[in-house]
This record gives sequence, C-alpha cells and structure tokens, in this order.
Amino acid sequence: MLAAISAARRSIELEIYIYAADEIGRQFLDALTQAAKRGVQVRVLADAYGSFMLSRSFFDPLISAGGEIRFFNPLRFSRFGVRYHRKLLICDRQTTFLGGANICDCHQGDGITQGWFDLMVKMEYAKLAALLADEFEQTFANAAFAQGRFRRLRAFRRFRRRTEETQIFAVHPGRGAGSFQRALHQGLARAHSADFIVPYFLPSRKLRKLLRQIVKRGGRVRLILPAQCDVPLARAAGLIYYARLLRAGVEIYEYQPQILHAKLYRVDENIFAGSSNLDVRSFKLNYELMLRFTEAAVVAGAKEVFSEALKHSRRIELKAFRRSQNFLARWKNYWAHFLVARIDPLVALRQIEPH
Repeated sequence: MLAAISAARRSIELEIYIYAADEIGRQFLDALTQAAKRGVQVRVLADAYGSFMLSRSFFDPLISAGGEIRFFNPLRFSRFGVRYHRKLLICDRQTTFLGGANICDCHQGDGITQGWFDLMVKMEYAKLAALLADEFEQTFANAAFAQGRFRRLRAFRRFRRRTEETQIFAVHPGRGAGSFQRALHQGLARAHSADFIVPYFLPSRKLRKLLRQIVKRGGRVRLILPAQCDVPLARAAGLIYYARLLRAGVEIYEYQPQILHAKLYRVDENIFAGSSNLDVRSFKLNYELMLRFTEAAVVAGAKEVFSEALKHSRRIELKAFRRSQNFLARWKNYWAHFLVARIDPLVALRQIEPH
C-alpha cells in the first residue's frame, strides 16, 4: 500500500476505520504528504469512533500540502452506534486494496510470529477501481452525517454493481437483508461446501440453518474462528453457537498464533472478501464494503490462504467444548450475546431510523 501511494501520480482515496498515530500511521502520513506535495489529489476518510484516539492535528502536514481529511459521523450520543467500517485504498483509479486491515502497528507482521492475522486484496483493474472511487465520492461528500435521518439514509444507498468477474456490495445500516447478506444466503442455499475465516461470528438463525443444510446434503462447512480476539466480548457471544453447529456436523477451528482479524469466505467457487464480519453489526449497523470474485486464480488463491490458516488452527471437538463450558462460562457467554446481538442493534437502529 505504501509503494502504491508513492507511485501514485493523479489521485489517492483512502478510507479506514482505525488510523493510529503510531509508526505505521506516521509512515502512511509521510507517504500521503509527499504525494500531495507532488500534486496528487489526496483524500482520507477515517471513522470518527474507530480513530477517536487520533489527534486532529496529526494530519496537519497533509492538509498543509493540499490533502483533505474528513472524519465520518463525528461523535454524538444520538448517532454513536452508526460506524464506517470499510478499509479501502485506491491509487490513480487503477490500483485498489480492500480488506480488513486498519492502519496501525498491530497489523505489522506475518500473523504467525507477530502481528494480527489479517487480509487485504490487491487489484489492478481500472473499471473496478472507478466504481469503488465513485462510492468513495458519495461517502466523502456525506461524511459529516449532517442531514436529517431520512435524507441521510437515502444519501447512502445500498447497491450491487458488477464488472466481468467481480461484484461489489456496498452495505449501509438498516433493517432487512442487504445486498451482501442476500448474495451470501443465495450462494449457501445451493452450495456443496463453504469455508469461512472470520473474527466476529454471530450468525443469524437463517445463516445457521443454511450451514446445517449444506452438511445435511453431504457437503462440508469449515469455520476458522479466533482463539484470541481483539474484542473478547464478541468472541464470548459467538461461543453460544458452537455446540449446536458442532452437533450438526459443522467443523470449527480456532486460529492459535495471533489475533485473528481477516474476513474471507468461500462458497463453492465464489470468494467474498472485504470488511464485513458475519454478525448483526456488519449486516445491519455498519457501512461495509465486500467484493465477490469468481475468477479461477482468485478462488485458488483464497483456498491456499484458508489451507495455510488451517495449519495454525486447532479443531474444536464437541465433547471437549462441552467440558470447558461450566455454568459460569455459559452465563458469561449468554450476557455477552445479549449485549452484542440484542442491545447494540436495538440502540443503533433507533439512531438511524426516522421518527
């Protein structure tokens, strides 16, 4: 990403959830500032909550060089729960990076000996970059979140756009299934196999049913979930689903070496990658961005990533898991699930809907 920024000659669009003022953050600031000094149009969009530890003066060198920085949905209690979770870099409307990694030192490393295990996809595809840049333009223009609630929802429209072998799913908050959720459900309904790598796993009743049906018709479902999570509450909430999925024949593995933060989904020969987790916040409360790939080389690459991750994961067996879940553990998991899957959506949805 730093090399692409240094090579850019016309434009750079960067949107991020967490931007930290650490070594990696300063490296990106220096690269973006140098790009602006050589005449590149540089625009940065960071989520106001995800990057709330970042001093607004941090970007002064970039602003002085002609760059623009905006913070999405400045913090107010009345709309606190609506967040911008996308991670996207577009250089010269040609080179695109998209995935789960934020700009902070925690992502520095190989995900095994050090640093979180995360995933970014690099694409050299002008048509796709142009479509994603158009989506950035819309969000950058509305970053202040200043309109009334009804107008705000219309400003951030859900859409699904397609190139030859890639499909874009731009997701925004709201009730009902979004475009990515519908596409995932449709794929799983007829799938023979599915592999998921995901850090926050709070599947809906429908998603759980679709996973069980794959196994019932003779297919295979494998989930790589975190043994270590940056949000322990989310991991605890997801544990309530382990036993019922294991009983249905779904294979669950936990990634051991480092914190797991990657989001990668394979449904037969379809690959989904981007910023979305498999939980209610990603499906209904956050602004997310996902791509679906069907190109054979991408599918093969995703399978290789999954196979490598599997080597560093421990399979969870039903009997051993049940033994580990005493009354206190189950009680903690229940209340974690109640907060994450019930209270959080209830509050956030009230903040975005017109009254």
